[in-house]
Amino acid sequence: MDERDIENLMDKFDKSSMKEFKITGDDGTDIYFSKLEHAPVQNFASNTSNDVNNNETATKPATPKSSASKIKAPLVGIVYFSPSPEKPVYKNVGDHVKKGETVCVIEAMKVINEVKSPTSGTITKQVADNGDMVEYDQPIFEVEED
Repeated sequence: MDERDIENLMDKFDKSSMKEFKITGDDGTDIYFSKLEHAPVQNFASNTSNDVNNNETATKPATPKSSASKIKAPLVGIVYFSPSPEKPVYKNVGDHVKKGETVCVIEAMKVINEVKSPTSGTITKQVADNGDMVEYDQPIFEVEED
């Protein structure tokens, strides 16, 4: 695929109602477009504009917290923070969570899967929004461990 083909795909994707689009070219080039708010970052091709963005990202220092952990999606699907729209959420920011406690559910192929906390602590941040499509291993909550 050349640059003009990619630009044409981008233009058509922008004008469409699609939320995600992925294509693999005959030459092995993978292209992924997403209009999702929390789409995963994927680097497939390298050109000068991408190199500038990658260098900016690489120079940002990581500041991990010693006692912070993340509750991550165990599968790909749509995350919901309550068992049904009329019921209260499982956990809010500031709530204490115990290891093994259900914090949300993920719907995948019409099956509801509970997401349980791998640790005990206080939820400090909700990374995903209700109804978001989450990828495998994508953070959903940040937890300050006890």
